[in-house]
Amino acid sequence: MIRLLQLGFLAIVLLASPVPGLRAQAAKPVFDEAFSTAKVGEVPESFMVLDGQFAVREEEGNRFLELPGAPLESFGVLFGPNQADGLEATARILGTKSGRKFPTFALGLNGVGGYKVRVAPAKNALELVKGDDIQATVPFKWNSGQWTRLRLSVKTQGSGVRITAKAWQGDEEPKEAQLQHDEPSKLPPGKAGVWGMPFAGTPIRFDDLRITAVP
Repeated sequence: MIRLLQLGFLAIVLLASPVPGLRAQAAKPVFDEAFSTAKVGEVPESFMVLDGQFAVREEEGNRFLELPGAPLESFGVLFGPNQADGLEATARILGTKSGRKFPTFALGLNGVGGYKVRVAPAKNALELVKGDDIQATVPFKWNSGQWTRLRLSVKTQGSGVRITAKAWQGDEEPKEAQLQHDEPSKLPPGKAGVWGMPFAGTPIRFDDLRITAVP
């Protein structure tokens, strides 16, 4: 009888306690696009193309959103809810170099003028940028032709927000954020987005775009 009471008490404690990771697993995405059912040659209706010839492509049974390797400009597409904070965005992005030319790509929140986590292979750097201004940067080793995962969040922090970001290749995600920046005031609402700058003249691919709510 005592054993049963102990087990019952333990179950109540586990249900009532905020177990790390359990809440994250239970969180449902507010936006999730893997392009598996998207029409090849088109862009899903929920996307807003700012510029660039984005289109869904397919290779070996896998579908993804692709930006062509020309022209050599900066292009982006927006998606998801129009929100000021409390969101985390993730994406997989694939680019390849050509000789000494490298692509640049990014994942952002809060619209065109919001924050982006940007991979800049030509500088061996991972950057946190707001609009066109770099707010923070750390070294980042990028391997051509390998998918890069990016994660960016904007959370309420007092009267402002805290922006954190990370990027990695392979299966092992960094435990801590590689980039962090605090804004003293709130950001204007805006959609999430991905950006590509095909400076290598090769296509850039985007997949597994997801947005989840965070406390």
